[in-house]
Amino acid sequence: MPVLTTIRRAEYAELTALFFIQGAALGMWFVPLSSVLDAHGYHAIKAYAFATSALAAFISPLIFGAMADRHASPVKVLRGLALATAAAMALATTAIQLHWSPWLVLVLIQLHALCSSPTWSISSTIIFARLEDAKKEFGPIRAMATLGWMAGCWLVSWLNADSSPVAGYAGAVTWLGVVAFTFFLPMLETPKSAEHLTLRQRLGLDALTLLKNPDHRVVFITVALFAIPLCGFYPFTPPHLRELGLEHTSAWMTLGQVTEIITMFMLGGLLLRWRLKWIFAAGLSFGVLRFALSAINGKAWLLAGVMLHGCSFTLVFITAQIYLDQRVEAAWRARAQALMALMSSGVGNLIGYLGTGWWFATCVRPGGTQWPIFWGGLAVIVAAVLVYFLIAYHGRQQISPGPAPAAPK
Repeated sequence: MPVLTTIRRAEYAELTALFFIQGAALGMWFVPLSSVLDAHGYHAIKAYAFATSALAAFISPLIFGAMADRHASPVKVLRGLALATAAAMALATTAIQLHWSPWLVLVLIQLHALCSSPTWSISSTIIFARLEDAKKEFGPIRAMATLGWMAGCWLVSWLNADSSPVAGYAGAVTWLGVVAFTFFLPMLETPKSAEHLTLRQRLGLDALTLLKNPDHRVVFITVALFAIPLCGFYPFTPPHLRELGLEHTSAWMTLGQVTEIITMFMLGGLLLRWRLKWIFAAGLSFGVLRFALSAINGKAWLLAGVMLHGCSFTLVFITAQIYLDQRVEAAWRARAQALMALMSSGVGNLIGYLGTGWWFATCVRPGGTQWPIFWGGLAVIVAAVLVYFLIAYHGRQQISPGPAPAAPK
């Protein structure tokens, strides 16, 4: 593999293993959550349960991103967060299993979200710091997280735990695996700021400076807007699959990860040949097609839409992460990745989970759910995001903290 010429084999194995284990832990919680809540009588709070990750993304990624940039090694930050996530996930799962008050269940799910929300951007920062050419190397390494996500979903289905609290307990144990693994990672040096830090800087809010750059702003807004309709995918695809007669929904949902992995391995070549604008546009176009196919309301069409999810996700979200690594000064990258998490997992997901929950309720009729209307509406939203991006993004030079900007693409 070409990537091994620039990264020691042992180091490459460490990076891929980190993403694999973390991806498995995330998949074991996020994918079965909808079915677990339904099976235990918490259907009424499902939209709010998914929205907890959005609320958390407004708070914790920027704070812990600023900590990783200025105060502590990102590896130590990830270790503490992974341990807290494992404990919170086990506690929330116990609450669901014992049928505690819905509001208490929501509080515990929110606690879990606050702990887990920053972990992805922190892990990405750790890996980007150890790459020599992120354009070529990040895609294949990031694909390991998707393989981990798939493995976690397969394990859940193999345990026949698609609707069982066993999925949550398995996820908590996997997070403990992340904790253990951080002890094998070398510590990254963290720049220590000699200046007195303001409250705004300690909270990571100075990352909002990045929005002054027109193209940075368009990328952040596009990712946030695209995250809104995407929030309808995980909560409502599993019940649609079951309605069409497909069991083991956690396993069927991994079809999207198959194409996600393929696209990630292709991403390095695409970044060398295509302008970023057209890579983003292709991802948004796949998003329109994905929801349009689901709107046909047939088993094969819905599965085809699930498969297109991977292409769409990678070409938008992973390209955005690489964009930030290439265009933002090193001392700001943890905060830049955290700001991306805030815009997508915070702004986008909060509006998305509550909005798609409302839209789904609107599409429910006495005779059943009007799936063509539900998925068709989401396709229209993605199409509008695509039009906005094509008009607004120009590929100008960046105006961000740090040395001279890179050449535009």
